[in-house]
Amino acid sequence: MKNFSKLIYPYVLWMIIMIIVPMLMIVLYAFTVKGNDVLTLQFTLNNFLRFLSDDIFPGVLWRSLKMAFVTTVFCIAVGYPTAYFMASQKPNSAALMVLLMTLPTWINMLVRTYAWKGILTWLGTSGEFNVYVGMVYNFLPFMILQIYTSLSKIDKNLLIAANDLGANDVQTFLKVTLPLSLSGVVSGITLVFLPAVSSFFIPKLLGGGQYVLIGNLIEDYFVSTGDWNFGSAISLIMAIIILISMYITRKLDREPKEAD
Repeated sequence: MKNFSKLIYPYVLWMIIMIIVPMLMIVLYAFTVKGNDVLTLQFTLNNFLRFLSDDIFPGVLWRSLKMAFVTTVFCIAVGYPTAYFMASQKPNSAALMVLLMTLPTWINMLVRTYAWKGILTWLGTSGEFNVYVGMVYNFLPFMILQIYTSLSKIDKNLLIAANDLGANDVQTFLKVTLPLSLSGVVSGITLVFLPAVSSFFIPKLLGGGQYVLIGNLIEDYFVSTGDWNFGSAISLIMAIIILISMYITRKLDREPKEAD
């Protein structure tokens, strides 16, 4: 077993280089003055004060959170019935539906978004509606698959027992199926809300430049403006929001288990 434990070393090294070091650099840039020499660092909170003191930046953050929330709610509303229908089918039919659901994801997300840009331009729609369409289309499969996995693991004997005890279909769903599938819903929320709130190319391509989200701000300050310090501060603020969101979703996922 000790010999196999050494196999983890390359992954730890990769994680340090690709995750930990970039995060440390973001923190360093976020708390330093623009144009610093690495040897004479001048630490400051001005990057965060600049974000909070300007009405534009919190407004963009709020818009990003709102659009991610609406996208997540819509994905739940569409994804749960779809996953429930898939889970109620025979194994072969369910496997085929899962394949059809995952088939579009084999194509790069950027290519699929460009395709939707052509379709929506032809339909004559624009603005916020297009952004929602792009987000729901790209992130809906993650919600469906998570809920379907949770539903498919439910012991059918529990449903039979509920019916034997006099529960009708609605009561069985509310008392048995829904509580046991909440873990899939919570996982789906994590996989939809987090990428949606930080998305930048979907609003950029489908919004026509009218709907700037927080991801677009980060991209602009890193790529176009070259203000890595302020861009890092925005990135750090988003990282904190994402960590808080993950903590809340994990807590929601843990509470039903503790209640059992």
